Amino acid sequence: MRLAVEVNGAPRTVECSPWSRLLDVLRDELRLTGTKEGCGEGECGACTVLLDGEAVNSCLVAIGQCDGRSVVTVEGLARGELHAVQRAGSARRGSRCARRTSSTAAWSTPPTAAGRRAIASASCSPATCAGAPATS
Repeated sequence: MRLAVEVNGAPRTVECSPWSRLLDVLRDELRLTGTKEGCGEGECGACTVLLDGEAVNSCLVAIGQCDGRSVVTVEGLARGELHAVQRAGSARRGSRCARRTSSTAAWSTPPTAAGRRAIASASCSPATCAGAPATS
């Protein structure tokens, strides 16, 4: 099926099953690899993108739901210069957890109470994330 989606401000057409995950289409078909797969169940937030301005887990969204809509990935946050979250990560020499970098940026654009709660609840533990600090 042919679908029309605006991705990071540019019109794109993809030919795929409408049941393909948005995450897979972004990474495999459109080669936008900033969006990461973490758990594949919508729990970790690593795959967060903006769909018509709302943060969604792209591992849970079928590309068919995106036809005629706008998707913004972490690559699309910078408009000529780095986004504030990207600048902060760069100033601190990157993130300890690459899985959550794109979702943190997406949830904080624009900063909302829901986004702040989501970031606060996306905590890493040594059992689930290699970037988490070890506990004694």
